[in-house]
Amino acid sequence: MLTGIHAAVARIAVALTHRNFRLLWCGALTSSIGTWMQKVAQAWLIVTLTGPSSAFYLGLDSFAGEAPILLFTLIGGVVADRRDRRHMMLISQAVQMAVAFLLAGLIYFGAIQVWMVIGLSFIAGIAQAFGGPAYQSLIPTLVGKEHLPNAIALNSIQFNLARVIGPIVAGVALATLGMVACFGLNGISFLFVIAAILLLRDVHVPPSATESMVDQMKGGLRFVKNSRNMIAVMSLGFIGAFLGLPLLTFLPVIVKDVFQQDVAFYSRLMTVSGAGAVTGALIVAYIGKHRHIGRTMLIFLGAFGVAMALFAVSRSPAISSVLLFVAGALLVMCFSLTTSLAQLLAPPELRGRVVSIYMVAFRGGSPLGGLASGWLVTQIGSAPTVLMVNGIALAAVAAFFLIRGHGLRDI
Repeated sequence: MLTGIHAAVARIAVALTHRNFRLLWCGALTSSIGTWMQKVAQAWLIVTLTGPSSAFYLGLDSFAGEAPILLFTLIGGVVADRRDRRHMMLISQAVQMAVAFLLAGLIYFGAIQVWMVIGLSFIAGIAQAFGGPAYQSLIPTLVGKEHLPNAIALNSIQFNLARVIGPIVAGVALATLGMVACFGLNGISFLFVIAAILLLRDVHVPPSATESMVDQMKGGLRFVKNSRNMIAVMSLGFIGAFLGLPLLTFLPVIVKDVFQQDVAFYSRLMTVSGAGAVTGALIVAYIGKHRHIGRTMLIFLGAFGVAMALFAVSRSPAISSVLLFVAGALLVMCFSLTTSLAQLLAPPELRGRVVSIYMVAFRGGSPLGGLASGWLVTQIGSAPTVLMVNGIALAAVAAFFLIRGHGLRDI
């Protein structure tokens, strides 16, 4: 029995046997905990500042944080294929750290306004637009192709462990120390991932490019355009984020308007969602690289849509918590497998650019979906109704790809 458990744990954690990946994973975990603390505090800050218009401003803040992905990530992908990716990551982390400390200072001195929060979200998004492609394209060079799906799943585990731990710490910090502590502690957490990046050894650096940045960008776009499977992966990444991520964006509204609860209940729901996400990532890490990744991903996507629609119609805190756990697990399983497909389909010399195009599709779907769903909530007056429609639409998209195939289900 113990031997079987040990073997399962070893299989789940196989990518952590690589020193550089292990260092980066630990640093990212600490930083992600701080980031989720800030997410909880920032969402509640916006609700507090904007009152009845909070759904729109939550969507707008999500748009402001993710819109730079649409504007600058393609450039970031080209740079990731031309420069030392560690340098890009260091600059990205430093900018995000400065944003966190600035928000803490504005709140401490009582000068905070909602437009400042949204503006600083945009600046942090610019940093992520350059740091994201560098980070994602660096991972395959740290673990190799065979352990890549496991590494991506472990990446989801650290991110979602932070979703479990961060809201808990945020709830305690908000109740005892106030919002300033959440933003300040997030700023400090960036120091850990910066230290991890500086400790990386023998990291692959892309060779000097002979092509111009424009020609390199065209090369990446040409590859995606000519790959039917890659187009399908990009489309599903965008649709999944556009329709699915508003579930998390509008949780504060559901807590306040449907359940008439406070930030403590919101933190608990975020923790439940994060626990589900960790469970889903553990399942993907255990599965690893296998045949029919595409078909498995589509099944998970359809199930996520169903769970999301059921959550929208539930009025029981207990049932809603269970459904949110299931939805959190399925959400991470879908996006982990989609990211694995994008990485595996990309040639090494084009990885930075292909990953950046995928990030534009995936990360770009989040702000557009948040903004569109937020606008619909203000028109309809019901966040649950919008979430239910989104869930049904997701299930329909997954069923379409499963039936029609388009080659993706056979990967």
